[in-house]
Amino acid sequence: MSVSSTSAAPSAFELLREQYALRLPTSLEELTGPATGTVDLPLHVVWSGRRSYGLSQPRSRMSLYRTVLAEGQRQDLIAFLNRDLLIAQWPILRTLISRPLRDAWENRFPDLPAAEATTAA
Repeated sequence: MSVSSTSAAPSAFELLREQYALRLPTSLEELTGPATGTVDLPLHVVWSGRRSYGLSQPRSRMSLYRTVLAEGQRQDLIAFLNRDLLIAQWPILRTLISRPLRDAWENRFPDLPAAEATTAA
């Protein structure tokens, strides 16, 4: 005789989304990272390849944000991401990150999807 469960096990998508959600800041105001200059990421965030990013260069800045969003822990998000830059870049950035990561951010901060790209260029 087998016992069947009334609820299915969480999907890989749901598990990933939850892992990302656990790292999020409580508010976007916590994101006080630099808005200008160059950012050098530590090895625990980017363990191979490029580690230095110029914030004045749109592609470099977008690459930095993609990396920190995907690989950074809560303290990294706070230290390396800037609230205004994140909001400005979000319309494009959201298309470059994984769906579980995007959903975690947009569920916590529902105003992000509606943000307009004004200073991301």
